[in-house]
Amino acid sequence: MESIVGVDYLVVGAGAMGMAFVDALVAADEDASVAIVDRRHGAGGHWLDAYGFVRLHQASAFYGVASTLLGEGRLQANGPERGLHERATANEVCAYYDRVLSRLTATGRVEFHGRSEYLGERRFASLLSGTRFHAPRARLVDARYLAPDIPFLTPPPFAVEEAAQVVTVNELVRLDRAPRHYVVVGAGKTGTDTCVWLLQQGVDPNAITWVRPRDPWMLNRAFVQPDPAIFLAMAADTMAAAAAATSPDDVFLRLEDAGIMLRIDPTVLPTMAKTPTLAAWELALVRTIDDAVRRGHVRSVAPGRLRFADGDVRVPSDTLVVHCAAEGLKYPGLRPIWSPDAITPQPVRVGFPCFGAAIVGHVEATRDDDTEKNRVCRPSPFSNTPADWAAMQVIGGEASLAMTSEPDLRAWANETPLNPVRIPADRAADPAVVEARERLKQNIAPGRARLLELARPA
Repeated sequence: MESIVGVDYLVVGAGAMGMAFVDALVAADEDASVAIVDRRHGAGGHWLDAYGFVRLHQASAFYGVASTLLGEGRLQANGPERGLHERATANEVCAYYDRVLSRLTATGRVEFHGRSEYLGERRFASLLSGTRFHAPRARLVDARYLAPDIPFLTPPPFAVEEAAQVVTVNELVRLDRAPRHYVVVGAGKTGTDTCVWLLQQGVDPNAITWVRPRDPWMLNRAFVQPDPAIFLAMAADTMAAAAAATSPDDVFLRLEDAGIMLRIDPTVLPTMAKTPTLAAWELALVRTIDDAVRRGHVRSVAPGRLRFADGDVRVPSDTLVVHCAAEGLKYPGLRPIWSPDAITPQPVRVGFPCFGAAIVGHVEATRDDDTEKNRVCRPSPFSNTPADWAAMQVIGGEASLAMTSEPDLRAWANETPLNPVRIPADRAADPAVVEARERLKQNIAPGRARLLELARPA
C-alpha cells in the first residue's frame, strides 16, 4: 500500500538549495503545495553533520532563504574580523533552518518527510516506519544535484593500513589524548579550517604536516561583503584585472596584487580555484605551517608513513591523520534547470547557490512556460581550476544578464540580501556605490571579452 501525497511539488533534498527554492516558491505562489523529502531528520542538509568548529566562510547574509535573514545583519564588533559581517556557526545555521522549516510547515502548504528515502518516480519511503508514499501529480525538484560530500559521511580516499590512526575532521573535537603529530589531508576549505582550528587550540605549527595535492586560490573575505560599495568595487577590480591579463593564472596574480585573491605559499602558483573565502588572520596562521607535502594524492597511510605514487613520506609513529579530503563542490555538468523530468536548481550567477535556488523558485512561481523559464534563468557552474574560473565568470555573467533583463526579476532580486550585488534604495546615491558601479560599467565589457578568450581551450 502507498499513501498518496496530493501536492504540486515534490522537493528531494532539504539542504540550502532545496529550502531556498521552496521558500521563494511558496512566497510568490500562494496556492502552491510542497512535500519535502530528505534522508536527514531535519532541514539544513550537510550542516546537520558538520564538524563542530565550522563557520560559514561567507557573510551570513548571503546564505539561507530569501524571506528570512540568517543572523542579524550586523558587523562583528570584536575579534580578528572586527568590522566584517557576521558569519554563522554550524549550530546557528541548523537552528535557522529549523525555524524556516517550522514557518513553512505552519502555512499548511508545506509538509516535511524527514528520514525518508526517495525511490524514484515520485515515490519515497520512511526509513523509520517503512511507510511508502506516492506524489503522482507533483512536479519533481531535484535539490540534490550539487549536494557536497563531506568527510564525516565519506570514506577516506586512501587506504588505511593496520594500526594507522585516522579520524574524520568531526572527531577532532572529541579527542581525549594529544597525539605527537597531526597530518591534515586535504587542501580545500575543510583542510584549511582544520589547520586554523588546531593552531588556535595551541598545537605547535611544527606538529602539523599538511598534505596539499594542489594549492588553492582563496578570496580575501574582506572583499566579499554584503555592502554594495565593497562588493561592486571588488567586481570592478576583477574585470579590470581580467581585461589586462595574458592567461588565467595572470588574472589571479593581478587579483592577488589587488588584495582580492590569497594563496598560502607565495612561492607556489595554485592550480585549484574553487575560491572559498579566507581572512587575513587565518592566512597568517596557516602560513606558520612549514611542512606542506605536494606529492599528489595519498595512496595509503601506515604507522610512521604516508605512501604516495612516487614513494613514502616519513612521519612520527604517533601521528593522527585527519581526513579532510571529501569532494566538496560537485561538477556534474550544467543541465537545463527546467526539463520534462525535473526542476534542477543551480547557481544562476557566479557562485552564491542559495540566491540561485531562490531565483529558480521565484521564476517557477511567476512564469508558465518552461522554455521561457530556461531563457531567463540559466545555470552557472562552479570552478575548479583558473581556466574553469574564467569560464564560470563568462557563463555566470551571461546568466546574470538574462535574469536582470527582466524588470520583475531585477526588482525581486534587489530586495533579497542573498543577492551579492543588490543595492538598497538608501545606498543608491552613496558616492562610493556610484563610483564602484561606474568603474564596473567601464571594465565589465573588456573584462568579459578577455575572459571569454582565456576560457577557450588552446
